[in-house]
Amino acid sequence: MTDAVIVSTARTPIARARKGSLVSLDAFQLAEVVVPAVLERSGVPARDVDGLVLAEAYQGGGVLSRNVAVRLGLADVAGIATNQHCAGGLAAVAIAAGSVRAGMDQVVIAGGTESLTNSAMTTTKRGPDGNPMTFVSASHPETPDAPAFDMSITVGENTARELGLTRLDVDEWAAYSHGQAIASIDGGYFVDQIVPVNVPQPDGTTKVFDTDEFPRRGTTVETLAQLRLLHPELPDATVTAGNAAGLNDAAAAVTVASGEYAAAHGLAPLARIRSWASVGLAPALTGLGPSLAIPKALDRAGLTLADIDLFEVNEAFCSVPVATIRKLGIRPEIVNVNGSGASLGHPIAATGARMVVTMVAELRRRGNSLGVVSMCAGGGMGAAMVIEVR
Repeated sequence: MTDAVIVSTARTPIARARKGSLVSLDAFQLAEVVVPAVLERSGVPARDVDGLVLAEAYQGGGVLSRNVAVRLGLADVAGIATNQHCAGGLAAVAIAAGSVRAGMDQVVIAGGTESLTNSAMTTTKRGPDGNPMTFVSASHPETPDAPAFDMSITVGENTARELGLTRLDVDEWAAYSHGQAIASIDGGYFVDQIVPVNVPQPDGTTKVFDTDEFPRRGTTVETLAQLRLLHPELPDATVTAGNAAGLNDAAAAVTVASGEYAAAHGLAPLARIRSWASVGLAPALTGLGPSLAIPKALDRAGLTLADIDLFEVNEAFCSVPVATIRKLGIRPEIVNVNGSGASLGHPIAATGARMVVTMVAELRRRGNSLGVVSMCAGGGMGAAMVIEVR
């Protein structure tokens, strides 16, 4: 099989949903920022793009990627929409890599776009009485131990309980994550990843948004300890707003090409996609997904945990990376070195692709070779991908 290589990356800054800098832009418009940018950065002519795969989570159905392709003048490029909850953006990159490695496509743009601010999170269907009723699509069947609409229990608290984690354990990780994110911003590590967004203002002017706004400076274990528990009624509860991911808006994408195409067109690959894996598990154990997906992806790449230089395990809740570290025996200092969901934010459909963008950049900045990105995903899933920089 041919190699699937990443020849360009791009992401928007991550904004707070509903009250942040991107509230006036929907998921379509965010994709319209990232897709042209990643294509331009790749050096690939638009005519050579075989496909566009974009994850979407709460955009109300349809095929967002095809809509965006037409808007951008890529009318001859088919669009595929993916939805694997939190892992959707990573699934999109995996679909692109699989198509390229199989020799079906030469160049595919893949990523995800999320505007939780403007998402169509509810719709209507006919109730038992025949009248319309409002509902939200559930990630899994409702059970007492795994509420379908309260991930703070299904993921956050269940994961902590499974590993015997305390609130201090997860607060310490949250403080670390914010510190790493702020240090990365101050060090300029994200500048080359980010495409500044020109955001229209109510007064007719335009504001340039170019820096992640979710990380909180000065976050400490002491300040986090002052936050109220989301479920004080639970024994040994751990989850607060401070040690969980927020609601966020952003988009991210990568251009995936075959190794042969890159060589023939003089493109210098940024990284190679070595392997990927998804797993399913009981919804009540969703937060353990990365601890199962990571070994599976490593095995497919012929690698071991000891071979990996950097990991990012998404912080849907901080119990997830802490549990993954403890279950797999990973050194904490090589995990989430740029922050993750609790600090940078978790724009659901875009997160997986954002993680790939960040991992590629950080491996190259450090002169490292191998990285793994992983996350849990609603409904009892986990996903992981192995990235190599040569």
